[in-house]
Amino acid sequence: MANFQTVAATLKRPINIRAIVIDVFALAFIYFLPALSHMVGIKLYLIEPMRLMLIFAMVHTHRKNAYFLALTLPFFSYLISAHPVFIKSGLIAIELVVNVALFFFLVKRIHTLAAIFTSIWLSKIFYYGLKFLTILLIWPGDSLISTPLYLQLITSSVFSLYLFFMFRNKSQ
Repeated sequence: MANFQTVAATLKRPINIRAIVIDVFALAFIYFLPALSHMVGIKLYLIEPMRLMLIFAMVHTHRKNAYFLALTLPFFSYLISAHPVFIKSGLIAIELVVNVALFFFLVKRIHTLAAIFTSIWLSKIFYYGLKFLTILLIWPGDSLISTPLYLQLITSSVFSLYLFFMFRNKSQ
């Protein structure tokens, strides 16, 4: 009987249209990214498109949806384009989940801008640690850092400022 009540309560929850729209947009963006990159002649993966979609979800939807995108975007990208390779998709998914978890942990304790920037860079450090172990144990020919650190700093700063200003506007 308890299972029926749980299912019934779940079905009564309102559908979050905003989260669905963000998810569809994120998946479409990741789906079309290789074609867009080819059309404009710019390596758009350098702007960290998965993290960009994650930031949008963190600002405009809810925590569970951010976790959902963090887990699914890397594997969706792998399924539709075989890029990044499966192992790297797993590492990216872990990095993005750590990013979300750290942000929601830190934002209760420190300034929003510091929380997002710190969560991005701590998750990157965690990712590079896992990638280093992967290179040592599984994938010896891969390079540790493929996106220049100065570009990562720029994107992290832009994403942090966006989230900061959007969260500030929500609270006013």
